[in-house]
Amino acid sequence: MKRLLVLCSLLFAFAVHADELSDILSDNKNILFDYEFRSNTAQSDMLENSWINPVTLQYSRSYSKQFSDRTVKTGSFSVGIDQPIFRSGGIYFAIKYAQAQRGANEAEIRLKKREMIGSAVKLLFEMRKLELEQKKLSLLIKNDKLDIRQKRESYNAGLIDSSFLDQAILKANQDETKKLETEISLMKLKQSFALLSDKDPQGLKLPKLKLISAQRYKGGNLELVRDRLRAKEKAYNAKMTWAKYLPSVSLQGRYTNADLNPLFARPGLEEQYWTYGFTISMPLNINMFSDIEASKVARLKAQTEIIERKHTIDEEYKLIKNKLKIIEKKIKLARKDEKLYARLYRTTKNLARAGEKTSLDTAMMHNSLQVRKLDQKIYELDKQIELIGLYTKVANAI
Repeated sequence: MKRLLVLCSLLFAFAVHADELSDILSDNKNILFDYEFRSNTAQSDMLENSWINPVTLQYSRSYSKQFSDRTVKTGSFSVGIDQPIFRSGGIYFAIKYAQAQRGANEAEIRLKKREMIGSAVKLLFEMRKLELEQKKLSLLIKNDKLDIRQKRESYNAGLIDSSFLDQAILKANQDETKKLETEISLMKLKQSFALLSDKDPQGLKLPKLKLISAQRYKGGNLELVRDRLRAKEKAYNAKMTWAKYLPSVSLQGRYTNADLNPLFARPGLEEQYWTYGFTISMPLNINMFSDIEASKVARLKAQTEIIERKHTIDEEYKLIKNKLKIIEKKIKLARKDEKLYARLYRTTKNLARAGEKTSLDTAMMHNSLQVRKLDQKIYELDKQIELIGLYTKVANAI
């Protein structure tokens, strides 16, 4: 019970604090999720109160020609109820089952919304990354053209074979093709983003994500919250299943206001009267033990799924953490390369002033330096793309 109350309080906190980036989704997407939340609330309320039977109101009017001299008109109005008041705990477990199902469904909907928000943010990161890739390819293409120019001059001077010039031209064509492919990829990303959001991706500011702690990732993981509530739901369902085969008590009551039929009229017969009583029942069903066993297995399965989910969460976090370490190493290598190219650029520029190098060599070295700077930015975006996978599953992380 205490654990269930904690989970419910977590869900309440999730509902109070809106996602900071929830407005990245289109208005229609947010409206659809709002409808899902409202539908879940309405269905849960119905389920929670399903043990309360309806009050039956009935009015009837009849006409009889049994008497030859006249037509007898009689009317009747009644209010009746048949309400169970004891089901061997089944009523209590039904209410708790409805509450657990409400929380599990709410966590499921909230997870879907978080995943959609995460997908939109990830698309923004990927678009920024492709834009940097295009800048990088533009610099490489500039170098390719400079290299072709140098190779052509050397070929015309008879210093190199034509195969070297051919390879330089082939390299330039390959880089041009890659740039065209990035344009297609960027168009696809923009289309995917437009399906999720009606915002201008260029006008949106990207969040700066940091690695959250393993404790926070597991503690706020919506998949784990959902699975725990599903397990509670299955546990209460198992108790409901057991209780429905035990004795139950129902109260019946009916108020009637009816015209007396002249055929049956006699002194002491009331037009307005009450009838009431109670019923004790206990079903005997050949499938009772199979039904109970099935609900028990479902409960055990849900509990095992929690263990599996915890293991999956731990492994997901380890994988992302290891990926981030590798990306960080790539960033460090790119920084070393940047320092190296910065020294080479200065040296080449000095040699060009002395006449030992050409302006083409200086330009190529400068472009290579800029490429390594762009590589670092691209790797930083790779880190953000990996981190968004963690943030997506944690409530109120962004």
